[in-house]
Amino acid sequence: MRSEKAQAIKLRVAGMSYGLIADELRVPKSTLSNWLRDVPYIPSDEVLLRIKNGQGRYGLQRRQNRIDEIKELKAIGIAEIGDVTKRDLWMLGLGLWIGEGSKTMEQIRLVNSDPQVIRLYMRWLREVCELENENITVAMHLYPDSDESASKQYWSRITSLPSTQFRKTQIDKRIDKKQLKTGKLQHGTLHVTVASNHNPNKGVRLHRRMMGWIAKVME
Repeated sequence: MRSEKAQAIKLRVAGMSYGLIADELRVPKSTLSNWLRDVPYIPSDEVLLRIKNGQGRYGLQRRQNRIDEIKELKAIGIAEIGDVTKRDLWMLGLGLWIGEGSKTMEQIRLVNSDPQVIRLYMRWLREVCELENENITVAMHLYPDSDESASKQYWSRITSLPSTQFRKTQIDKRIDKKQLKTGKLQHGTLHVTVASNHNPNKGVRLHRRMMGWIAKVME
């Protein structure tokens, strides 16, 4: 016992952890704790490497657990929603317009930079509001570092609108905005506006109906 304790002290001074010493001497950690409580301890390079690798493995495992959980819960969410009906789409688009759309001057307009939001809104305009391409115009609001041609191709793909439905592009050249937005919104924001083309049922009357939809859901 005495020789084991002396050996344990020597190993501890050399920077070995309780786990390594226990493996080396086949002595319980509880015994080592009694023997070595007053022995100064500076971890050896081997111990530090083990700690680092252990933390790395733990970090990787936590990341994988998070990825697995996100995937599982997303699948559950998709299953909970099930098929999206036309009425579901109606309510989704209306909620989007309530939150993001312009309701003044009897104009139907929405501004957003998220392609998924724009794609959903375009589907709502076509399937629920029964609008054609000729009734929808878009205008890009870009920043000085944006590529206008590439952005137009990008938003044309997202909206499924031809270039003829694009209005004049606005470039935000305000100094206070330039550094803040540079590189963050590569394709800027898109302003989607309904154009009646001299058919009030596709313009002002549609807007008034939509205000009725809002009144009903807000009751």
